[in-house]
Amino acid sequence: MMRFVLAGLTVVAVAAGATGQSSPPTFSKDVLPILQKNCQTCHRPGQVAPMSLVTYKDARPWAKAIKAAVTVRKMPPWFADPQYGRFTNDRSLKQSEIDTLVQWADSGAAEGDPQDAPPPVQWPTGGWGIQPEVVLDMPPHEVPAKGVLEWELIALPAPFKTDTWVTSMEILPGEPSVVHHICFSFEKHKPTTVYNRYEWVQVPRDETGNPTPGNSGFGELPGMIIATRDVGSTEVKLTHGHPTLRQGLDFCYVPGGGYDDYRVWNAGKLVPAGSDIVVSIHYTTNGKEVVDRTKIGFTVAKTPPPKQFIVQGAGEDTPVIAPTPSSTRAVFASAYDPKFAVPPNEANYLAPPMDITFLKDVEIVRLRPHAHVRGKSAQYKLTYPDGREEVVLNVPHYDFNWQLAYGTSLKVPKGTRMRFEFRYDNSVNNKYNPDPNRWVYQGFQSWEEMMAPNLGFLVDRDVDVGGLMSVSN
Repeated sequence: MMRFVLAGLTVVAVAAGATGQSSPPTFSKDVLPILQKNCQTCHRPGQVAPMSLVTYKDARPWAKAIKAAVTVRKMPPWFADPQYGRFTNDRSLKQSEIDTLVQWADSGAAEGDPQDAPPPVQWPTGGWGIQPEVVLDMPPHEVPAKGVLEWELIALPAPFKTDTWVTSMEILPGEPSVVHHICFSFEKHKPTTVYNRYEWVQVPRDETGNPTPGNSGFGELPGMIIATRDVGSTEVKLTHGHPTLRQGLDFCYVPGGGYDDYRVWNAGKLVPAGSDIVVSIHYTTNGKEVVDRTKIGFTVAKTPPPKQFIVQGAGEDTPVIAPTPSSTRAVFASAYDPKFAVPPNEANYLAPPMDITFLKDVEIVRLRPHAHVRGKSAQYKLTYPDGREEVVLNVPHYDFNWQLAYGTSLKVPKGTRMRFEFRYDNSVNNKYNPDPNRWVYQGFQSWEEMMAPNLGFLVDRDVDVGGLMSVSN
């Protein structure tokens, strides 16, 4: 999605014929190929961008805005420091492509000969990034105009009657403006699981929406208040105890994120027959009452692929993370640190780093740093068994509204350590900061904070992924 801010920068193009140099670029021959490759994923009908850039008629009114956005590298969004790592999905523009777009805008934004245009891209229909073969409709969810909504879980039967290899996944929110995240994992069905019932931890909060001391919703604390509400009902029931649902992070929709397509790696995710989908839903109110109707789409393999795709927090039934002294729950072991505390008015807080040790050989194919609105920068550094160090991703300017996944291919031998660091800006200089005068702790709300590396791995299809890594904070 492109958001344009007009700038006063001007690059003067050489007029055609006046000096004998080549003609100015045209939309059909020079500009459209760049837009197809780098922009139309978002800038087409039914997607999140505010305008389409599919045709000349679409793009011509935005020529100067396109120039302004690409000149300062605001668009396409890409935040990886080019000094570190190589990424398979790098959508940043080459300088020559920026020059072409600037010269096109400055020379009058001509269409050129339509015969020079490449064929239109055959994009998926219905607003999808993938073209799903199986679609699961989530129950409609009413989101009020105001108030604090906690992180809700709901279990639904997976839409597969037999053992199925899923090869791509996508979550299509009905109301993206109120979605903080929607994540899900495939879980083994348990006799105690109740379908179509929302469940959440009722976090005690003060009048500003912040948790009272010692109550973040992370971990399992004595005396937790568990709230439940059946789909279609407004009645909320409260009990003391522990959540009955467990959920991992097989796939997430987050602002700026896309879909997962494992077909590029000849990989998939095995969903045994009879599995459940446990979905975590987190909405943030925005002053307007809406009803969200989210869909989850899948493609499936006709034959088992040679590789399986695994994520760091792959759910209760996929113990990727070996138990640690602080927690035996994979999701919380990889995200929670009680020492995390951002001081008021601190512009460059370095959170306690997370150290990950790989207990088996593995190939890392995805890195997706996650924090909330005070997140400032993120870095992943590997230390190999021979002592060699390598920064594999540095994000100097993290943006909560563009939580990108960075595709890579890192063959990591057993014994390698990864250090994950995140810095936070709790100062007035952070335009997204709701209150620089508060201490900020870890929690589920956007005005609280998180720190998660969100790793994706490839392993052979039949490899046991249990105990793939250990985590220490």
